[in-house]
Amino acid sequence: MKKPIAISDAPGFDRFDVVVVPFPFTDRNADKRRPALILSGARTFNAAAGSSVMAMITSADNAPWPLDCRIGNIKAAGLTADSVVRMKLFTLDHQLVLRKAGSLAAKDQKTVTQALAKLFS
Repeated sequence: MKKPIAISDAPGFDRFDVVVVPFPFTDRNADKRRPALILSGARTFNAAAGSSVMAMITSADNAPWPLDCRIGNIKAAGLTADSVVRMKLFTLDHQLVLRKAGSLAAKDQKTVTQALAKLFS
């Protein structure tokens, strides 16, 4: 059984951090590095679980998905192209996170929070 991570030992991932993670391809045995947004809080979930709840981040050029949230400040998020937070949610072990890229700006955080409220209403 995996030992829970103590809060003092928890990785520095918190709500609204943008991280880079390996996304698997469904049609072949490989993965690609992609950004994701951490939705769960460090002290309320992440530290105890050793994992974070995340949402996909994808190119703004892709076909729309319900509740997509355009990221207005891509520089703060550590992104290089126009992107959206996509409400395709998943939980990932912190050991699989490759790196932190940035964090959402306050205005983008508000947009995501509003979309999550709609998603779960």
